[in-house]
Amino acid sequence: MMEASDLYSLRERFADQRILLCFNGPISRSLIEEIGNALKNYLHAEQAQPSSATDVFATYIEMSQNIRHYSANNGYGELEASATVVIARDEADRYIVSAGNLVEIADGQALIARVAALALLDKAQLKAAYKEQLRKPREAAASTGAGLGLLDIARRSSAPLAASLTELTGQRAFLSLRATI
Repeated sequence: MMEASDLYSLRERFADQRILLCFNGPISRSLIEEIGNALKNYLHAEQAQPSSATDVFATYIEMSQNIRHYSANNGYGELEASATVVIARDEADRYIVSAGNLVEIADGQALIARVAALALLDKAQLKAAYKEQLRKPREAAASTGAGLGLLDIARRSSAPLAASLTELTGQRAFLSLRATI
């Protein structure tokens, strides 16, 4: 059990790392919405530029919904379907939106490769890739989206996306994805 003094040290660590919002646990549609509302209110109170606020919010929503859909599609139980979401500011006052979840190792490796490939593209190439993806027919049997979400996050980001995979026991790993807005 966490002691009160541990909670204070956690609070101080959050302040030092400029963490604005943090969530760790099972994620539902209503929780995504409630955290989204809190994020919108925080960004409004902070007087964030409207375009930045929109990009941060859209990135948070896309990442959170992707985690929820992935967990549901893989039949994960409540504990396995947990998400870790952190929104912070960096030294340059950019917003950092990070999200992580449990994944099958092969799926995580595929996403790491996709993020690495997107990191090589400039803004014009990302826009072209997004438009190309929009034109591709989506297979009815596909269990994942058209890949537009990741492209959209990459387009909104002011720096290349970053991802890491921490292998756990069995065939699972923890996937972390970070976008800089």
